[in-house]
Amino acid sequence: MSAPVFSTMGCRLNAYETEAMRELAEAAGVTNAVIVNTCAVTAEAVRKARQDIRKLRRQHPDARLIVTGCAAQTEPETFARMAEVDAVIGNTEKMQAMTWQGLAADFIGETEALQVDDIMSVTETAGHLIDGFGTRSRAYVQVQNGCDHRCTFCIIPFGRGNSRSVPAGVVVEQIKRLVDKGFNEVVLTGVDLTSWGADLPAAPRLGDLVMRILKLVPDLPRLRISSIDSIEVDDNLMQAIATEERLMPHLHLSLQHGDDMILKRMKRRHLRDDAIRFAEEARRLRPDMTFGADIIAGFPTETEAMFANSLALVEDCDLTWLHVFPYSARPGTPAARMPAVDGQTIKERAARLRAAGRRQVQKHLAAQVGRVLDVLMESPIMGRTPQFTEVHLASAQPEGTIVRLEILGVEGEALLGRLDPVGPKRQILRDNAG
Repeated sequence: MSAPVFSTMGCRLNAYETEAMRELAEAAGVTNAVIVNTCAVTAEAVRKARQDIRKLRRQHPDARLIVTGCAAQTEPETFARMAEVDAVIGNTEKMQAMTWQGLAADFIGETEALQVDDIMSVTETAGHLIDGFGTRSRAYVQVQNGCDHRCTFCIIPFGRGNSRSVPAGVVVEQIKRLVDKGFNEVVLTGVDLTSWGADLPAAPRLGDLVMRILKLVPDLPRLRISSIDSIEVDDNLMQAIATEERLMPHLHLSLQHGDDMILKRMKRRHLRDDAIRFAEEARRLRPDMTFGADIIAGFPTETEAMFANSLALVEDCDLTWLHVFPYSARPGTPAARMPAVDGQTIKERAARLRAAGRRQVQKHLAAQVGRVLDVLMESPIMGRTPQFTEVHLASAQPEGTIVRLEILGVEGEALLGRLDPVGPKRQILRDNAG
């Protein structure tokens, strides 16, 4: 029997959890199965999930097809009704060993086809001990799951449940294990990362976790944090930004919009000036800091003037890496009942935001030319700077190493580099089993 085939949609956290499921399925002996880990962030994501399920069924006509992830959690009946689907399991169930043991047994008919419990009743998130994924150089560690906020456009809390944190000690031990295996960069991931710790004893903050990791894992060369809500950033995280060189100078901000009225209608917790103040302060503390950001184009009731505030925010916060989302009504959310913006207008505004983002990328790339940077090699001829900028090399370097490069020029949306001919070559290379 063949090994399971996994298809992953959506965020990095989903990709992380797919790797955890792969290990659980292998340990349970699940074979001849296709597992689809879905995303529910937009109605389009759910439509694409259904489309991919049909395609996968055609490609694997004799395999058992199992659907899980956020769309399976929020719309289990939608997928259970599909003729192509054999089983639907929820976001909590997918991370439990007994689920996979049951799915292995289900080839003789012992497991229910629909296993989706009330995720709002879940109060803990276990640290899923996997060896990292993606490349031999970078590992992702889930430290938090779920979200206590209720933004009017977002269905994710109903797919992920309320916020739960992995205890700091568990996180530190996992990162030590990953460093021992040779990973040179660890990325902390979560659904609402800056809410980490609120449900733990003494309610520590994300900055406390970052400081603890950097202190207790001195051999970790690079620590990166994924998307954060800037209004929830604590003093210790700002201190880490200012003083800890091993914390990478790249933050992805969950901004969503640049107009105060739209932010209120989104039920966000910050205003435009809050975002600008945070960006200015973070860059004051760390001058080489770069920002990515999520921005939604065409949110209901958005006027041209309101959109102009979002467009201006790109330069006001000096954003570099934009994730632009054309608004897509998500059934079941308050925003779906608000007066909609014309679809063509949404598309046009998203295009203008993306164009602004491309200009910011070129500005950032031009500023790197002539600098000497430490680059983590993701492949023999491609690596990333601390700001997560892609660098291409003409000569191959060992994957997973950190090398010091002189930046020679720009190629598209990437940099061109060579080994620094003047300064000492810095190369971190461990026995990497990833």
